[in-house]
Amino acid sequence: MRTPAGQDGSGTSCRVLIYSHDTFGLGHLRRSRAIANAIVGANRDVRAVIVSGSPVIDRFAFAEGVEAVRVPPVTKLPDGDYASLDPGVPLERVVAERTAIIARTVDAFRPHVMIVDKEPTGFHGEILPALERLSERGCKLVLGLRDVLDDPERLVPEWERKGATGAMRFYDEVWVYGVPRIHRPLEAFAPGLADRPIYTGYLRRALPELRPGRSEPAVTDKPFILVTPGGGGDGAALIDWVIAAYEADPGIPLPALVAFGPFLDAGTRTGFLDRIAKISERIAAITFDSEIELLMRKAEGIVAMGGYNTFCEILSFDKRAILVPRTRPRREQEIRAVAAQALGLARVLLEAEGRAPARMAAALRALPAQSPPSKVVVPGLLDGLDVIAARVRALTAPDAEAFSDLRRRACP
Repeated sequence: MRTPAGQDGSGTSCRVLIYSHDTFGLGHLRRSRAIANAIVGANRDVRAVIVSGSPVIDRFAFAEGVEAVRVPPVTKLPDGDYASLDPGVPLERVVAERTAIIARTVDAFRPHVMIVDKEPTGFHGEILPALERLSERGCKLVLGLRDVLDDPERLVPEWERKGATGAMRFYDEVWVYGVPRIHRPLEAFAPGLADRPIYTGYLRRALPELRPGRSEPAVTDKPFILVTPGGGGDGAALIDWVIAAYEADPGIPLPALVAFGPFLDAGTRTGFLDRIAKISERIAAITFDSEIELLMRKAEGIVAMGGYNTFCEILSFDKRAILVPRTRPRREQEIRAVAAQALGLARVLLEAEGRAPARMAAALRALPAQSPPSKVVVPGLLDGLDVIAARVRALTAPDAEAFSDLRRRACP
């Protein structure tokens, strides 16, 4: 691994390492990128490196002061197990390579703070050696969790099986990127662990800088609905349901733009394009847009699965939304979506209640009149990036106790 430019451990700049295992989709990478960009943007003397297993990391731009180190990618199978993205390489060898790259990154970069995304021990325990080493060096270790992990009845035994509960001894702080009114992800654990989280609020998203030569589909020139299943690897059912609604109901008032996502199966995408071609005056499609925030800002409403990043964007751009959460292999999206609907932040369509085209069509018809999220007041709802930047300053201050009041800035 090359040493990140100008970041060989020398000098006095604060160095933040963000670990993102990225076994599936775009969520972990996009969350880590938002956090890294915000930290360096709020603190001039901070440098950040993201260690990521995303196979599409090269398609994303990062703020000045943020670099990325890629580890060999793995993929999640339909049954929840994992495999190397290269079928000719055993998973054990990939994990060993990833562990070695992480170790070299830690030694070269010598971070003052390490933020671990979601998995306390990393993928298959790959960051445990790094946690041991950094803990001995006095590096501040932070576990960053999205607002919802899974059904508590499944999460507790999963963490025990992975050794995650025992690994919590390494962490100085636990941040939850959300608000407790939506969910308390560690509530099912013993009080010593359940009471640890600092609730930062959700991560407010900003518009990316407009890329020269950027073009957008003609459908976006007028009011439209954006349909996005995130990375697309598990979004076929959502896309099929929306297309079926437009096929069945020619009176849906707004056209739709479907962003398939880079991980949607190629054969499935071809089938969808054939269907869309027959109703092209009312629905269009693209494969992927690394600046999808620009489309979200323009859209009259959004139809999505309810993943963490998309939910942050719906809140940030104050968009009316229909959420169609997946329920396997985790209930994360369903838990988030149902809680959001209870607060009045979005509307939810659960597939278990039926996937009739007329049901989706009715929701699409009603979407323009739906209340936007801003009609609901939730204290600290989008304070996440500000709180995170403040916590980094607090953790690296000469007298960290002088900043203890920053904990109280977290959401109640």
